[in-house]
Amino acid sequence: MVWSRVSGRNRPDTANRGVWVFDEIGVELDAVIAAEAVYPVFQPVVSLHDRAVVAYEALARGPRGDLHAPDRLFGAARERGRLADLDALCQRRALEVAVEAQLRRPMSLFVNVEPAGMTGQGPLPELLVAPRVHRLNVVVEVTERALLADPGGLLSFAGTLRGAGVGLALDDVGAEPASLALLPFLRPDVVKLDLAVLHRHSGPDLARIMTAVTAFAEESGAIVLAEGIETEVHEHVAGSLGATHGQGWRFGCPGPIEDVPPPDPGRQVFPPPRLPRTRPRPDSPFAIGARHRDPLPGTAGLLREVSRLLEEHAAVTDGPSVVLAAFQERRHVTAAVAHRYAELAERTTLVVALGADIGPEPVPGVRGADLAPDDPLRDEWSVVVLGPHFAGALVAQDLHTRGPDGDRLFDYVLTYDRRVVTVMAQALMARAVARPEG
Repeated sequence: MVWSRVSGRNRPDTANRGVWVFDEIGVELDAVIAAEAVYPVFQPVVSLHDRAVVAYEALARGPRGDLHAPDRLFGAARERGRLADLDALCQRRALEVAVEAQLRRPMSLFVNVEPAGMTGQGPLPELLVAPRVHRLNVVVEVTERALLADPGGLLSFAGTLRGAGVGLALDDVGAEPASLALLPFLRPDVVKLDLAVLHRHSGPDLARIMTAVTAFAEESGAIVLAEGIETEVHEHVAGSLGATHGQGWRFGCPGPIEDVPPPDPGRQVFPPPRLPRTRPRPDSPFAIGARHRDPLPGTAGLLREVSRLLEEHAAVTDGPSVVLAAFQERRHVTAAVAHRYAELAERTTLVVALGADIGPEPVPGVRGADLAPDDPLRDEWSVVVLGPHFAGALVAQDLHTRGPDGDRLFDYVLTYDRRVVTVMAQALMARAVARPEG
């Protein structure tokens, strides 16, 4: 038996406050997980150009009864602390059924993963081996809310997926506009627009979402997929928003795997792989900037003022942004700097600070990351601001001259080239989310 303590706030009868009651849903949930009594249904993803089915998304269903609907099933698991167990079970069942049905490339299988599965045990091993062992092209689908909850955990999770040749889709884009600033770091293969989410926005808000998604897709080659398409009007709206692929009742309801058509051997794998499986440690931002243009000499005093202008732009820019700064050493985070960065953390999507022995939170709200002893970034000073509608970076290399602090000399590069700034920002973020060896 499972018993739980229930507060009177959850019951109309306050006389039951603090009593122990029999948890029927908890018993049923435990039985469902123990018996693996969930089954997947599959909904097609189509090309809006020719209506060809290119992928299927696996959706979980519970047994007939109180836990059949996914919202009830996952809601119960969340309340009772069994979300990770249920999520792993749903992923395994989706893969098992797809493999039994001999779903093969170039068709792809979209599998949903809850945020708890990203920051706990890491990706399910069965997901990582599916491309190699079963010739099954797997795309892991996560919600954009997970980006804001734990950016570092999700970025590390994404790197593990790519190392195994597994794709990544970002769902519900637009639900949390602040997360749009993190698209260049997560670099999903597929951006999923929920039409119901977009319909809740209008005017400038919708324009910001669409311009951010369009800019990212154009720069990265990501595929834009609209879900929730039910009518011809919805399909036209999806096309006007830049979607090339769609999903919804207009193209097929979730159903059994037996209805899956065989893949067209002449079609390309969807989505096509875009990133290498392994990547060396990224260059330092200054090295990236020096390849872009010749560095100029400047004093610490001058660069300090330029840094402040970039920081101020991040705080007032019309849209979410990410600020990444490298301070060489912890001592350069002075009281004045700490005050500015605490305010930035309140006004922007994410602020990251790197440096020698800087600690995990050098300033309230700021995510810190220590630098390895041999990292060239220890000799550099960087402030990089990247948002959907603004990009700017100041990167400098210390020349180790003597004299007053404000007169110290640096070679520096100042750039507003979005492609260059994006690469610099990715180099800093890669260090911020790196996991220690072992």
